[in-house]
Amino acid sequence: MHKMSFSVAKQREQTAVVTMQNESFNTMTLRDDADPLAPQREAAFFYGLFLRGHSLDALRQDIDVPRVVADKWVRAKDFTGAFRADLDRVYQYRKRVLAIFDGLVSNEQSQFHLQ
Repeated sequence: MHKMSFSVAKQREQTAVVTMQNESFNTMTLRDDADPLAPQREAAFFYGLFLRGHSLDALRQDIDVPRVVADKWVRAKDFTGAFRADLDRVYQYRKRVLAIFDGLVSNEQSQFHLQ
């Protein structure tokens, strides 16, 4: 089993935060309001990667907000007002995308077992 060093784990956590800030804050809030199908589209994108052989666990980690990050958001005293509301929207959006993705994978796996 592959063990990740602390520095690599810390780097992945920081990358997840930066990615979420860049992608979700810049596009999610506008797209989510204007396009109610945005979570389905994003889940479909990740599902396509899964079908092409990408690791299920790695994709789930890319979609989800790590618990450590969510806890930091809750504890941060400088995250107030509208920014905290945006963080909550990002968190809910990521969880929605993850649930849709899990449904797609589950459906694929059940169809595979039936054949």
